[in-house]
Amino acid sequence: MAMRAERPAMLPLSGPFPISEADIGPLNALFSTAFTERYRRDGLVGVRVPPLNPAIWRYAIGGAARGAMLWRDGDGAIAAFNVAHASGTEGWMGPLAVREDRQGTGQGKDVVRAGIGHLRAAGCRTIGLETMPRTVDNIGFYSGLGFVPGYLTVTVAIEAAAAGPKPGIEMLSTHSPLAREDVIAECAGLLAALAPGADYSREMRLTHELALGDTLLYRRGDVLAAFALCHAAPLVEGRSREELRVLKLVAADLDAFEALLQPLASLARRSATARVALRMQGEYGAAYAAAVRAGARVRWTDLRMTLQGFPQGATGRGIVLTNWEI
Repeated sequence: MAMRAERPAMLPLSGPFPISEADIGPLNALFSTAFTERYRRDGLVGVRVPPLNPAIWRYAIGGAARGAMLWRDGDGAIAAFNVAHASGTEGWMGPLAVREDRQGTGQGKDVVRAGIGHLRAAGCRTIGLETMPRTVDNIGFYSGLGFVPGYLTVTVAIEAAAAGPKPGIEMLSTHSPLAREDVIAECAGLLAALAPGADYSREMRLTHELALGDTLLYRRGDVLAAFALCHAAPLVEGRSREELRVLKLVAADLDAFEALLQPLASLARRSATARVALRMQGEYGAAYAAAVRAGARVRWTDLRMTLQGFPQGATGRGIVLTNWEI
């Protein structure tokens, strides 16, 4: 998340306005510039954050619906945006950024507060975001708005590998449209049993409609025990497929989680990608250890922060891995 310390007051931005597909080009340019500058200020001067695949923006905008917001300056140019997602009662913001010349003016706080207001109005019981753990000014900025740090999210990668059929494994895409809705309802039921209120059905439908990936399913007998919502479409504009990104993974227990790892590596190979990327929240230590035993390598870390009074719901049992970045 690209924020910085306060500067003298400027004329306020106008907004928020809904983000439309027509905004993707200039929005992408602001995203790339703002996050590249964020890395530069952290000392990573050789890092350039590229524009995202427009299809990924369409997924994010469609998933956020009215939570996809932007602000304009006096010339009508996009100066800030916040994509606030409500997956049932699980709410999170990302990406969000303020243009460099508008950072430090206090307007970044308005952008974050607008996202908070939207998620609260949507009935979210969890409100959070992720930021780079080394970026102390970002952490301080969000702390000043009432966010508190939680666990690290550790992104790990497992190399793609060929594997034979595994009992109980199926793909959502192989079902007819009518049966697909029944399976999505099954997935919602499994998630509700582990994290009451959360719902990833909209994300599953959008992934299918936009042809971004698929959902891997694991059954023990006739009972759904785990699922993983995956994107194979390139994350970066103009690049070929590089990895299969797991956006949501829900497993009834550790055995069900482990049962998905080899099929995910096989799906990565069938999707013409080199690896599987899993964003693992630190509270699931046993699942993390299982992924490492399966050959996972650490790629990146993010700090998860939640608004006071709106913590991430503890599952108590099972495993629920959820992305708070697109």
